[in-house]
Amino acid sequence: MTLNTLSKYPSRRTYVLKVRGDALPDALAGRLENLVTGQQLEFASGRELLEAIAAELEAGRNGTAAKE
Repeated sequence: MTLNTLSKYPSRRTYVLKVRGDALPDALAGRLENLVTGQQLEFASGRELLEAIAAELEAGRNGTAAKE
C-alpha cells in the first residue's frame, strides 16, 4: 500500500474570510485573504466571492498569483 504524502488540504489554500459588518444574506460583502501569500481579494457579492476563490485556484494551477 502506498501512502499519499500530499496534504488533502495544503496550506497554500488556507484562507480567512472576513465578512463586512453591514453585509446581509442577500448583500454579501467582505474580503478573502490567503494566509500563505497575504493576497487580499475584496468581494461585494456571493458571486464575486466564488469568482475570487476560482481565480485563486486557477492562479495556483498555473503557478501565478491572482490579480488584485
